[in-house]
Amino acid sequence: MTKYAKIIGTGSYLPPRRVTNQELAAQLAEKGIETSDEWIVTRSGISARHWAEPDVTASDLAVKAAERAIEAAGLDRQDIDLIIVATSTPDFVFPSTACLVQNKLGITNNCAAFDMQAVCSGFVYALATADKFIRSGSHRNVLVIGTEVFSRLLDFTDRTTCVLFGDGAGAVVLTASDEPGILSSAMHSDGSHVDILCVPGNVSGGSITGNAFLHMDGQAVFKLAVTVLDKVAREAIALAEMQPEQIDWVVPHQANIRIMQGTTKKLGLSNDRMVATVHEHGNTSAASIPLAFDVAVRDGRIKPGQTVLMEGVGGGFTWGAVLLRM
Repeated sequence: MTKYAKIIGTGSYLPPRRVTNQELAAQLAEKGIETSDEWIVTRSGISARHWAEPDVTASDLAVKAAERAIEAAGLDRQDIDLIIVATSTPDFVFPSTACLVQNKLGITNNCAAFDMQAVCSGFVYALATADKFIRSGSHRNVLVIGTEVFSRLLDFTDRTTCVLFGDGAGAVVLTASDEPGILSSAMHSDGSHVDILCVPGNVSGGSITGNAFLHMDGQAVFKLAVTVLDKVAREAIALAEMQPEQIDWVVPHQANIRIMQGTTKKLGLSNDRMVATVHEHGNTSAASIPLAFDVAVRDGRIKPGQTVLMEGVGGGFTWGAVLLRM
């Protein structure tokens, strides 16, 4: 009998330091950069974000979220046989952040671990990949984490990007189940758009080559995101032989409230069926979907038996969607 990959536990973690728009605007004013709470909220819907302390890494945030997800799943840590970490801000060039997380969690059994790099689409890509591993029969309990410290990539002389991003982590545990879980997934990329959202730097000869700060063409990203998110959402829904009106909740990548509302509207769904945490978390890249998902699961909005559509878009350019039943 074909096994499904079903989510049985969720978890998330935000670093304690919460930075409001007002606080950030005051910091930027000291550098001669003008912005305001109204300017940021109007353009993005973001009111605050969380930033990690300098000695806190992506793996540290990931472990906190993972512990909560494993506890919610009711599993022992040694039950996990695969760890997939989606991140664009790894602790090191190598080893993978997933291996560091495995070590910090003390998982010593026959467990594989690797990172997934698809920027803000990373969690969707990782979830779709975990589904394939479980359906193949090779793995039973998969820990999927999105974790980011994007504050390390920000140019604080560029007000169009530095006000948008935050740090955090979200995680889910999937297990092999006879009951439907992940119903469908779709993933795409187009490298011809690599320049509109990127960090064009690298490490060479012991120093940074290129530019290690985030660069974004906001208008180009906005235009492309609304188009591809609608298409990939409809693709995932069609693969599951469903209709948009059958979706109980949409959990989009938390990048910009206008993009989020635009894609939900295109599906013919009200904003009441969209989970939004962007106002409090900012754009946490690969962590944004599992963060929002965990919030809605724990506050009781998302209930067993309901259908959830997750969709993300990020640098690469990458985009994808996963449709699942709780």
